[in-house]
Amino acid sequence: MGMDVMGQLARLAESVRGADDLRASMGELSASLGFEFFALTHHVDILNAAPSAIRLHNYPQSWADFYDRNALGLHDPVHRASQVTGVGFRWSHLPRLIPLTPSDRRMLAMGSDQGIGDGFTVPVNIPGEAHGSCSFANVAGAPVNERRLAVAQLVGVFAFEGARRIWSARQPGGQAPQPVLTDRQRDCVLWAARGKSDWEISRILGVSEETVVQHVKQARERYGVQKRTLLVIRTLFDGTLSFDDVLKR
Repeated sequence: MGMDVMGQLARLAESVRGADDLRASMGELSASLGFEFFALTHHVDILNAAPSAIRLHNYPQSWADFYDRNALGLHDPVHRASQVTGVGFRWSHLPRLIPLTPSDRRMLAMGSDQGIGDGFTVPVNIPGEAHGSCSFANVAGAPVNERRLAVAQLVGVFAFEGARRIWSARQPGGQAPQPVLTDRQRDCVLWAARGKSDWEISRILGVSEETVVQHVKQARERYGVQKRTLLVIRTLFDGTLSFDDVLKR
């Protein structure tokens, strides 16, 4: 990879000035990789999402409007496949990653009818955020240049990081800090995630049951949730706990 490409990648993540600048850079880079279209997005219902939800693309507007009106970002098969792999994948390889439903196949066919062919998607899953991705696509019938997919993988990661920086700056006060638990709070949430009651956790940790109750309550307050189930989900989502932690015996 030449130094000019490395310089472009660094600029994507660190110094693009705004969404228009990023869109122009992505258009140029996509073309250099042999793709017609690109999309940087969080996997959400974009019409009802918070302003922090990333969305930047150059897809045909008619397809984008249909996609948004039907909230396809929530169950797009490409987005679902992004959750089961850590590396980029071609859309033609989707059946290798997830089972495709009849609805999935209809959606892909509709995209093809709108002129969108095979593509390549780079998953970008950041703890504490909605899942996201950077996708590149060709016009229907155009081949994908396999030799450039390794570079597309890097472009996707750097571009999404640039989008995160731009979108976080749009929020009042910038990006909100992530909640941080004390070691004891984390211990209590971990044992709660393993299905233990307050009394059982108190026996395991050698503290009073009331202390456990207070630790869990304070953890819920830090995350702004009322239910323990939501607390566990949030800590798994942001990396405070891992599934290995919870399932370990």
